Order: sequence, then structure tokens, then C-alpha cells
Amino acid sequence: MSTATASLPTQLADGLPLRVVPNANPRPAAEREAILADPGFGQQFTDHMVIVRWSADRGWHDATLQAYQPFSLDPAAAVLHYAQEIFEGLKAYQRSDGTIASFRPEANAERFVTSARRLAMPELPPEAFVAACDALVLADRAWIPTGGEMSLYLRPFMIATEPFLGVRPSKEYVFCVIASPAAGYFGGTVKGVSVYASEDYVRAVPGGTGEAKCGGNYAASLLAQAQAADEGCDQVVWLDGVERKYVEEMGGMNLFFVYGADPDAVEIVTPDLSGSLLPGITRRSLIEAAGDLGIAASERRISLEQWRADVASGAITETFACGTAAVITPVYTCKARTGDFEVGSEPGPVTMRLREHLLGVQHGTIEDTHHWIHTIG
Repeated sequence: MSTATASLPTQLADGLPLRVVPNANPRPAAEREAILADPGFGQQFTDHMVIVRWSADRGWHDATLQAYQPFSLDPAAAVLHYAQEIFEGLKAYQRSDGTIASFRPEANAERFVTSARRLAMPELPPEAFVAACDALVLADRAWIPTGGEMSLYLRPFMIATEPFLGVRPSKEYVFCVIASPAAGYFGGTVKGVSVYASEDYVRAVPGGTGEAKCGGNYAASLLAQAQAADEGCDQVVWLDGVERKYVEEMGGMNLFFVYGADPDAVEIVTPDLSGSLLPGITRRSLIEAAGDLGIAASERRISLEQWRADVASGAITETFACGTAAVITPVYTCKARTGDFEVGSEPGPVTMRLREHLLGVQHGTIEDTHHWIHTIG
């Protein structure tokens, strides 16, 4: 870390200096290189993490880049009882020109603020969020894998730490960023997935926490995900929580439907943000990038029955899911109690065109016309 220390930010935001305490026992280089050769996803973690504390009387304070290590929490910490917790996910890349960059971190920072507001948590200044991520990437840049779709996955999160059993917002919080070298989410290949439409459970409802990226949403999804696995499917597809008929999102990813087979008249459609969907950053980027590629893009509701019928008629020619971890993944099969149907058997041309375009922008082989790339070093 010694060569990177000089380039680390000295503060995360005005009045929030960053203290650097290097890990005295980092992983040996040979062990790190062995991990980077086959990192998997979310299984191994880098040598450092960034911690920032908040309290009602001091605000944000004690920002520290330090050794990756376990937390010490009081058994009465609010997060353990009332689930005040939010998180984000973004990636840093070793780009073709030798620079290190991340993709739209300011969008993650904005969504983190929105999530914090919904969970009655303090709002971390977006510039502090981005600077904390940058500091960790610079400190652990030797952990960034190269080749293919590999990246350094960053997981910023915030938890309530006040030891108190009353039901109210905590008066103490910890914000943290950790990092994990990552290969492709599905092993670096374009693997089509099968999905199961949950007709028994719902992920969220308008007015709930569906628009926030909080752990409780994911905990509530695990039973339906297990149900999908029992049906031989990779992921669950959620229907809306009011009428139980409109497709919303898939597991931890947003969904897109490709209408038309004519390359000059194709349209991609994604469910509109109803108040219960997570506003995905990859989703947002694909809507914007579609225009660059001459592909029409729209947001509107599509029911499970319409999806099934439009696949049968040939109106829908492809379906894919998107998210930070998996980027873009084709959907081949949908199972449901009301009837199964096949969407495809190989990655479609529109799916692959969008996927290659987005990956190219992220890794530096395609021009970044939207200024999405944040250069770190």
C-alpha cells in the first residue's frame, strides 16, 4: 500500500478528514495472485476497508481507512433488531488505457441518500461516498483483477449501531466500504437463466421500501427464491403487490423485454418505476444507451399474461435481466403455476449488442459519450 498512500484523498468531504492506518499484515502477493486468477463473486475480500461513524451529537466523524476486520457490535445494536441497514454495489475496472475507473458512482451515491432517507438514517454526502470508494480502490489497487469481465466489486453499506431496544431511529451509525475481486457473476459466461414467477409472495408495495436498497427487501425475497430453486429455476420474478399480475423485477435485477425482430425497428421495454421497484443504475444506463444504438426504449407495465402471449405470438423476441453484478443476462425460460413458457434458447442479438456496448464503455474499449466513467487513478 505504500506506493498508493500518497495518492489517497486526505478528506472525504469538507470537515471530514480521512485517517489512514495501513494493514500491518496484508495478504502475501502469491496468495493474492492465486485468488485473482479465479476470484468467483463475493467470496474473497481485499486488505482494507473504509469506516465512517455518525452520531446525533457529532454528525459524520472518524473517517478511517484501516485493515479489513470484523465489527464489534453490542447485542442490542439497533440493526440487529429493527433492520436499519442500507447498501450499494458498484465496480472498479482496470481499463484498456491502464487507468482505474468506476461506473457512475455518483448515481450510487444519490441512491444511497434516497435509501437512507426512506430508512430514517443520516444522509452521507455524495462526495464522501464517492471519495470513500476511491480511497479503498487506490489502497487496494493490486486487488483489481484483469481480463475478461473481471472487476473489483465495491460494497458500501450503513448500519445502525446504537444499543437501544426502543422503536425509533438509531442515534449512532457506521458507514463502511469493503471490496471483493470479482469474475463474471455467472462465471464469466453469457449464461441464460430460468425464472419462476412468484404468485404466492410479493417483494414490495408502493409506499413501502421497494425503492430503497435495504437488506430487509432481500431477506423477504429468500423464501420465494427458494421456491424458484425448488422449481428448478435460477431466479424469482416478482409481480406487483397490488394486483399480483404485472411483472416488476427479477431477484436482484431489473427486466427488459425486446419487441420486434427487425434490427431497424426494435424496441426494448422495461417495467416502469411504480414505487415498489428498485431504480437500477444499469437499467437507467441501458435506457440511455439504447438511443445511441438506434434502439427505441420505453417504460410501461407488462403483465405476466402479456409476456406469455407476446412470446407465443413472436412479438417479444428476447428477454433479459440487468444489474451491476451480472451486467446483462438472457432469460430463456419462465415457469409459473399458470403455465410455463420458453423465451429463447440462446442470447439474442439485441441482448448481446447492449451487453457488449455497456461492457465496452465500462472497460474503455467504447467511447464514453455520457460521461459515466469516473477515473480514480
